[in-house]
Amino acid sequence: MEDSETWVRIDIPAQTLTLCRGQQLIHKWPISTARRGPGELLDSGCTPRGQHRVRIKIGEACPLNTVFVARRPTGELYSERLAAESPGRDWILTRIVWLSGTVPGFNRGGRCDTLRRFIYIHGCPDSEPMCVPMSHGCIRMRNQDIVALFDLIEVGTRVLIEAPFTES
Repeated sequence: MEDSETWVRIDIPAQTLTLCRGQQLIHKWPISTARRGPGELLDSGCTPRGQHRVRIKIGEACPLNTVFVARRPTGELYSERLAAESPGRDWILTRIVWLSGTVPGFNRGGRCDTLRRFIYIHGCPDSEPMCVPMSHGCIRMRNQDIVALFDLIEVGTRVLIEAPFTES
């Protein structure tokens, strides 16, 4: 890693996302990863581990609380009224940072492909708790926080998702 490279570290046990430049910490935010813990398999509902890259950034200039479905803005803004109409919905709001695994056979390709699993860093309702694993596999952030991160990273930015490995 170059001293000037900007990269992201996601710490699943600590439920934090840290933006770094080389070894220097630039900013740290609380996050929420998968309720089912870490894991790479398709349909597992887990947050994948290992080295990733930012593949696509979606939602630049969209207002806070923009609702996305299938990575497209719906024209709606999240509100308590909208939430009441769709209880239990997994809201994807404000910005999407779509990740792609870089390790063939672990988080890239086959039944463990992060990109094909639609794993994002994205905004969620500000009423949702942070630092508590609650997502369906993605990395959730507060809306203001995802905007800040989105503006500081580029397509291709390295993302390291860390969690201890356990024996099954």
